[in-house]
Amino acid sequence: MMDGAMTITETMADNRKRNITEVINTYSKRLLGFIRKRVDNPSDAEDILQDVLFQFVDNTQPIEQLSGWLFTVARNKITDRQRKHKPDLLDDIFSGEGDEEWLGWAELFFDENNNPEAEYLRSMFWETLNEALNELPKEQKQVFVLNELEGIPFKEIAEKTGETVNTLLSRKRYAVLHLRERLKVLRDEILNY
Repeated sequence: MMDGAMTITETMADNRKRNITEVINTYSKRLLGFIRKRVDNPSDAEDILQDVLFQFVDNTQPIEQLSGWLFTVARNKITDRQRKHKPDLLDDIFSGEGDEEWLGWAELFFDENNNPEAEYLRSMFWETLNEALNELPKEQKQVFVLNELEGIPFKEIAEKTGETVNTLLSRKRYAVLHLRERLKVLRDEILNY
């Protein structure tokens, strides 16, 4: 009697593995394409795909519309990732003096309506940020991009560059001050337009 129970359990486990493998083979490429259209960094896109597939594998509830479920989970993971990255950047550039004047930028990033005006303002923000980054000395730009945009800890940057953490912190601070000033100019132009 015990042998029969183990055979049924093993058969169910084998069927589940086959189903999971089939779903991964069927949907991985489409999901990755979907994610890459919405995420700039290819390694972030692959991480999101892995998160979606892990959530699928760990799911114990029945899924009625598998394709819809997978793409909804992917969309949610993309949104989660974007929300995680943007506050760091916003906090660093916009914290400090005059915090209340920066609330408008935060609202802009988290406005989910995606109306043309918000999209245009977001694109102006990123264009101005990129221009301001290019105005920085190479070392300041490098530490800001590595730490703030790529999320690499200062300790790791110090090991790669041979600079001290204090030197890197100082460079980033100068970068942040410059970026704040440039983005304040953009904000003033928008408000006075």
